[in-house]
Amino acid sequence: MNKILVKLYVPMMEEQYDLWLPINRKIYKVIKLLIKSINEFSDGYYNPDKNQMPLLYDKVTAKPYDANLSVKENNIKNGTEIILI
Repeated sequence: MNKILVKLYVPMMEEQYDLWLPINRKIYKVIKLLIKSINEFSDGYYNPDKNQMPLLYDKVTAKPYDANLSVKENNIKNGTEIILI
């Protein structure tokens, strides 16, 4: 499998999404894809500061994921709950 299903929480909008993430993509690229997707889902409502990229956190441990590692290298699996802040 090249993708995994995760639950994404976006506190800024008080929304959550079930999304498929490519396992071999670096987290910083995934964050860019998530920003674009959420912006489309929300009809342009979600628009974070372009000078400061949001981070992905594990919902259970509250630890940030390393942006330079892939989804797989960060040990994100099917069913993982993540937060975009």
